Amino acid sequence: MNVMNSFSLSGQRALVTGATRGIGLALAGALAQAGASVVLTGRSSATVERAVGELQAQGFRAEGRVLDVTCTGDIPRVLGEIGEIDILINNAGTEQICPSLDADEALWDNIIATNLKGAFFCAQAAARSMIRRGGGTIINLCSLTSTVGVPGAAAYGSSKSGLTGMIRTLSTEWAPQGIRVNGIAPGYFETEMTRTFYQDAAWVDSMQAKIPLGRFGELEDLAGAVVFLCSPAARYITGQILYVDGGYLAAI
Repeated sequence: MNVMNSFSLSGQRALVTGATRGIGLALAGALAQAGASVVLTGRSSATVERAVGELQAQGFRAEGRVLDVTCTGDIPRVLGEIGEIDILINNAGTEQICPSLDADEALWDNIIATNLKGAFFCAQAAARSMIRRGGGTIINLCSLTSTVGVPGAAAYGSSKSGLTGMIRTLSTEWAPQGIRVNGIAPGYFETEMTRTFYQDAAWVDSMQAKIPLGRFGELEDLAGAVVFLCSPAARYITGQILYVDGGYLAAI
């Protein structure tokens, strides 16, 4: 096997949920650069069309579908419309920092439904398609809170910790069908969802000092990780979580 060719995703079809901005759009772009045709989903037709247009303007093969992963009944229908896929990136997610004593049921249900329940049913629907094709790859977007506690993030941390259990279970259950299931856990990256934290200068200085590589992550830092885990180069890797965090976890 040619080592460089093993990183190619040519001929692969990838579905990325929550792909209209931030990390999701960056991951879709990385897969497209590696040769995959990509399907982007989001909750708004306008944002989906804009994201698809952005990738198409760069010469990539991209299409879009409207999908709210909390509406689990819509997932099989939308994936049925998309057709066969080789790669699923479970990126759709939400976060709301709230003191645990103040968190209510609505906050809990929304975060769990988006980050964990939606991810499972997307994986289930994708796996049914992948089995017909003889295998595939599922990547779930985890978090530092999959491993460490963050005050005010009980619901979010529970959802992301739940993904680690889901990854381990699905990776062992679906391995005989040729489906690899892994996770990518970004460290501190500034996105639209997390931007409010980065407006606090004291927080920025304190957090950056804890990262051995001395800086926050940039979206480009995730490109190699997702292409690697989706490619034949990672064909013997399943049930794992790759932390892309500048060394943060190693240092605490």
